[in-house]
Amino acid sequence: MTRRPVPALILSLCFPAVISNLVTTAYNLTDTYFIGRLGTAQSGAIGIAFSIMTVMQAFGFFFGNGSGNSMSRELGKQHNDRAARLLAVGLAGAVLAGLTIALLGLVTLPRLVFVLGSTPTIAPYAISYLTPILCAAPMVCGSFALNGLLRYEGQSVFGMIGLVTGALLNFLLAPLFIFILHMGIFGAGLATAVCQTISFVILVTLSARLGVIRLDLRRCRPDPLLNREILGGGLPSLIRQSAGSFAATCVNLAANPFGDAVIASMAIVMRVMLGANSVIIGLGQGFQPVCGYNYGAGRFDRVRRGYWFCVRLATATLLALAVGIGVFAPDLVELFRSDPAVVKVGSAALRIQCVTMALGGFNMMSNMMQQTMGKTVIASFLALSRLGLFLAPAVLILPHVFGVTGVEMAQSVSDVLTFVVTIPLQRRILMGLRSGRITRH
Repeated sequence: MTRRPVPALILSLCFPAVISNLVTTAYNLTDTYFIGRLGTAQSGAIGIAFSIMTVMQAFGFFFGNGSGNSMSRELGKQHNDRAARLLAVGLAGAVLAGLTIALLGLVTLPRLVFVLGSTPTIAPYAISYLTPILCAAPMVCGSFALNGLLRYEGQSVFGMIGLVTGALLNFLLAPLFIFILHMGIFGAGLATAVCQTISFVILVTLSARLGVIRLDLRRCRPDPLLNREILGGGLPSLIRQSAGSFAATCVNLAANPFGDAVIASMAIVMRVMLGANSVIIGLGQGFQPVCGYNYGAGRFDRVRRGYWFCVRLATATLLALAVGIGVFAPDLVELFRSDPAVVKVGSAALRIQCVTMALGGFNMMSNMMQQTMGKTVIASFLALSRLGLFLAPAVLILPHVFGVTGVEMAQSVSDVLTFVVTIPLQRRILMGLRSGRITRH
């Protein structure tokens, strides 16, 4: 981690992470595709479910990144015993958080779907889809946490194996449950729940038997200092993902007055853009263990070198994706739902978001670097900015001025504002790394 050439090291680590993220996206797109065959209201249910599923990801990432950030720095310092404790506490915390989400979600679900922006016609489908997924919430949170923890150990390929196995099974189970067994949208949720559970079992087995730090839940002994490290390292992820859930809810609420077709179209747009961004997130996840190890070892030159390599590569990738998505936007939307109203709104929203997509390379890499270095305040603020401080107000205000176009353009406005705010904050950190006058955690 501290000697191999930085670009080659990052690429070797990011490849499994990119595959894992694309697999997670495949889960979402598989459901979107098959559910789109059922009707527009059913497609809209995916947008409602997106908010709750993002909360599950938020707590999985919170414990995975919170423990993983500190774990990678401890491994860089050769403190393996403390790293093993962080691994055990991270997994246990994620599973307990998932259990809490499951209990609260199932009890409040009939009312919750309306709070999240559902219409009366969408609500029954959203409830049917979410019920089995909520039952599997402990495994969903645990899978996201373990995938991150393995990645911070430098074992991204194990996370890829667990997620790819579940995704391939989902491609088989989703159409089987939905169409052959006539379960409809409930079958789509059940297929996702079964596959996430299988992925969780595989990840636990790989971590316990083959990880650099072997998973042993007997080491789950939290203390105030360790809890503070996890909170500091994971808070930006929790804020970022929670803000994403809040933003998705705001999009649903803003689209609600315009009908089921607009809610369905924005649900498809969110899934497509999530797929594009998952490539860049994977690149950042390949950079994070390199950043953590070398920051912990005092190799600040390698941290800077890795950061700029990732920013350049991420920006070039997003530019290429933006061109492709912009050109084929109507075809992408129609692939998931052929309703002309859905295609019209969805293709317009995709093309507007493509205009500012490339800014995400700098925004995302900067935020991931800050988080891995333990710069909790700055990382949390920027994580909240894009999807909370900027997107939520934009999506609530702009539709009153521009109608449906305001819903479509809100994400691009948020991206630009986040880029402007990130520049001075990241510049200060980079100058500190260059001079060596920066505090290590």
